[in-house]
Amino acid sequence: MSSEQTPAETTDTAPAAAARPRRLTYAAALAALEGIALVVAGVWILALGLTGAPDDRQQAVTGGITLLVLALLPLLAARGLWLMRRWSRGPAVITQILALPVAYNLLQADSIAIPAGIGLAVVSVAALVLLVNPATTRALGITGPGRAE
Repeated sequence: MSSEQTPAETTDTAPAAAARPRRLTYAAALAALEGIALVVAGVWILALGLTGAPDDRQQAVTGGITLLVLALLPLLAARGLWLMRRWSRGPAVITQILALPVAYNLLQADSIAIPAGIGLAVVSVAALVLLVNPATTRALGITGPGRAE
């Protein structure tokens, strides 16, 4: 094995982590946070539906399972962002755009959901800003239209 081949074998892990901009790391962390929050909410609603006395058991179980399935999108996007995969930016942006109306609805509630709406709105806007940042797009290898760099 030549000395030229040895560095290529080690470039799969360490240099990729070193080349990842902090903005991309933060975007991956925010997407993972949203995914984990969806998993926790899904498990909680599912547990209440199965063990508690909800108004409609079938609706609670369906809602819990739906949240668990929806958690896959931000979790997969977070993993892709962490591994610097180009495809991951699309699902991450879609997740943030879908979270904004949810945050708005939480803000319209007259209850304890208002702080959750504020938190979700802040996380979503911050993640969107991080995802469209030029450093993030360069790290993911995304070029603008008409650019063949």
